[in-house]
Amino acid sequence: MEKSKVYFTDMHTTSKENLQQKLSRLIKTAGMGEIDFERKFTAIKIHFGEPGNLAYLRPNYAKTVADIVREAGGKPFLTDCNTLYVGGRKNALDHLESAYVNGFSPFSTGCHVIIADGLKGTDEALVPVDGGEYVKEAKIGRAIMDADIFISLTHFKGHESTGFGGALKNIGMGCGSRAGKMEMHSSGKPHVSHRRCIGCGTCAKNCAHSAITLAERKATIDHGRCVGCGRCIGVCPVDAVRPASDESNDILNKKIAEYSAAVLRNRPHFHISLVIDVSPYCDCHSENDIPIVPDVGMFASFDPVALDVACANAVNRQPAVKGSILDKNGHEHHDHFTDVSPETDWKSAISHAVKLNLGRKEYELITI
Repeated sequence: MEKSKVYFTDMHTTSKENLQQKLSRLIKTAGMGEIDFERKFTAIKIHFGEPGNLAYLRPNYAKTVADIVREAGGKPFLTDCNTLYVGGRKNALDHLESAYVNGFSPFSTGCHVIIADGLKGTDEALVPVDGGEYVKEAKIGRAIMDADIFISLTHFKGHESTGFGGALKNIGMGCGSRAGKMEMHSSGKPHVSHRRCIGCGTCAKNCAHSAITLAERKATIDHGRCVGCGRCIGVCPVDAVRPASDESNDILNKKIAEYSAAVLRNRPHFHISLVIDVSPYCDCHSENDIPIVPDVGMFASFDPVALDVACANAVNRQPAVKGSILDKNGHEHHDHFTDVSPETDWKSAISHAVKLNLGRKEYELITI
C-alpha cells in the first residue's frame, strides 16, 4: 500500500525567506494548490487561544494560509466552535473578542472570523458518521459544514485527556458544537449546580423535551427525558448547567476520530500542523507552561492521520526541555505524551481513524 506523503520544513530562516514565506512554500509544495478554490467558501479551522494563554499560533501563520486561498480565487474564513466549559470562548461574542485580543482580526489575517456554531453554541448541523461505533450523527458547527473546502491549521501540543492535540483533535473536538463537545466528553447527561442556579427558567424554556423543571427557584434535569442536546448549557446565563465529563480517554479519542470523519467526508481538505511551543497541555487553558521539547518545524499533508503520526514521532525524537514537566517526569514510557499525561493513549485515536478510512499510519516524510 502506498504511503501517505507528509511534507516538513524546520524553523530555520535566511535573509531571503522568513517563516511565513517558508510556510507558504511548504504548503504549496505539499499540493494545497491542487485544490480548486475558485469562488469556494474555505473554512480554515484554528484555535484562537484562551485569553491568558500565549502558546497558540500567531495570526501571521493564518494570514499566510488565507492569502494562498485568496490568490487561488477562494473565499477563506477563520473559524472555531464555542467551548463547553466556562471561559473566554463560551459564546460567539466572547469568542470573537478573545480572537481579536489575541490578534485574529480581518486586518491582521486578511479574512473574517466566523464562530461556526453561532451565538450560544447551538447552531449545528447533524452529520451522519459512516461506520461510527460511538457516534451515529455528529453535531458540527453549521458554518463549518456550509463551507465547500476545509483546511485545518493546528498548533501541535500535549493534551491532558487525549495525549496530544493534533490535527484530529483540532478537527473533531474543535468542530463540534457545544452539544457535540458534550457528546464526546460524556457518556451521561448534563446536571444543574444548585449553588449557582438563580432559578430564571431560561433552561426550561429552551428544553424541547420538557426535561427541566423548577422547584424552589432551582432547576432540575430529568435524565429520563433528557436527550443530551446541550441546549441548556448554552443558554444558562450563569453557567449553572454543567456537562458530565465521565468518558474514558480512549473512547473520547475514538469519538474525536468519528467527529473528524463527519467533518471531512465528501469535500476537499488539507492539513497543516506547526510543532512549535509544544506546551504540555491544551491551548484551552488560560495559561501555558514552558514547552516540553524544542521547536521542531512545520508539517503539511492531505492525510490528517499520517500528519498526526509524523508530528508525534518528531516530538518523541526530541530531548526534553530542561525544567519542563517532561524533564521532571522522566522518560520511562519512551513516549513524551504518556510521560506528561500517563492516563492517556494517543494511539487509540490514530487506530480508530484508520479504521474509519480517514488516513494511514504509514507515511513518507519529504523535507523541503
